[in-house]
Amino acid sequence: MPSFDVVLEPNAVELRNAVDQAMKEIGTRFDFKGSSAKAELVDKGKEIALFGDTDFQLQQVRDVLLARLAKRGVDVRFLDLDAKPQKHGGDKLRQPVAVKAGIDAEHAKKIQAALKAAKLKVQAAAQGDVVRVTGAKRDELQAAIALLRQQIGDLPLGFTNFRE
Repeated sequence: MPSFDVVLEPNAVELRNAVDQAMKEIGTRFDFKGSSAKAELVDKGKEIALFGDTDFQLQQVRDVLLARLAKRGVDVRFLDLDAKPQKHGGDKLRQPVAVKAGIDAEHAKKIQAALKAAKLKVQAAAQGDVVRVTGAKRDELQAAIALLRQQIGDLPLGFTNFRE
C-alpha cells in the first residue's frame, strides 16, 4: 500500500549556517560594537538564544537572525518567538527561541481530522513525531498532500518517505 510521512523538521545545517551568518553580521555592525549582542544555538539545535543589552538591541538581533534564516531558505514558522526576554547577568537580556521539531499530538489530531473531513480514501496514524498517511492509490495520497498544504498553514510541514 502506498504511504508517506508528514514531518515537521527544519534543515539543521541551514539553521546552523543562518545563525553563524547572523553572528558574523552582528560582529561587523557598528551599532553592536562593544555590546553583548549575539545569537547562538543551544541544546543541540533545539533552541536559539538571543542576547542583547536592551529590548531594542534584542529586537535588532532577532531581525538580523530572521533575515538570515529567510535568505538561507529556512522557514521562520519553525521558530517559536513568543518567549519573553529574561534578565541575564546585570542589565543584559536573553531571549530563548525554541526551534519546533516533530508533530505534537494536538497537531497530529488536526491533520487526521482534516484528512477525514475531506473524505479522501486515506488513513492517517500518528507514530511518535510523524503522521503516517496510507492509501490505496497514489493519486489519493497526492490529493492528501495538496489538502494538507492548503489547510494546515501554521506549520511548515514536510512530506517524506513516499513509498509505493
